Amino acid sequence: MRSFALLVLSYIPMINSIFSFTASFLHKLSSFTGFTYNQINIIVYYFIVPFSWCILLDVIFDFHLLKLGFLVLSLGFRIGCTDFKTYSDKAFDKSVQFLNYFNRLGSNYYKSSVLICILLPIIIYTVLFLRIINETPPF
Repeated sequence: MRSFALLVLSYIPMINSIFSFTASFLHKLSSFTGFTYNQINIIVYYFIVPFSWCILLDVIFDFHLLKLGFLVLSLGFRIGCTDFKTYSDKAFDKSVQFLNYFNRLGSNYYKSSVLICILLPIIIYTVLFLRIINETPPF
């Protein structure tokens, strides 16, 4: 696994491009929606991505418990969160701290962001979709 990570980290120009493209997309999305960049980032990575995984897992296991549970928790958060902008700023700062933790291992914020926030979700989506495809009976 370490050699795979080192291989991926060696593509720094590609990592910087992927990071820039993703950040630019999130900035455009924030302009379009009126949310701040930090709010969009939290909405995408704390809510949309995990909720989509819950949907896929529910499809795999043929029940609705995960997505319903996630919706209940999200509704509770929505009701209890009185200042989403402040919450998002704090959560974003904690996320940056987490990603910067990997600097100790020779990474940097851009590399860690691409690996953890883009590559890892792509791997998880791939595994989940392959599981769905392989378990779906033919018509």
